[in-house]
Amino acid sequence: MTTKPTDYPLIVEPLPAEDGGGFVAIVPDLPGCMSDGETPEEAVANARDAVIAWIEAAKDLGHAVPEPSRHLALAS
Repeated sequence: MTTKPTDYPLIVEPLPAEDGGGFVAIVPDLPGCMSDGETPEEAVANARDAVIAWIEAAKDLGHAVPEPSRHLALAS
């Protein structure tokens, strides 16, 4: 089975007004992989593009690409 960008879970959070507002989507399985957008949907779409770019860059550098996690633990 081939891993798809949509297989990676995302964390979507609002950005504070002092950071420009909007939303950030973080991909915990891929260190440093994140994107933002004006709406949660836009942040998710942009993060999916970032996943593709992250995986391509890792492969170009000969780095392993982590498998998507099945579950995310919520921190309190």
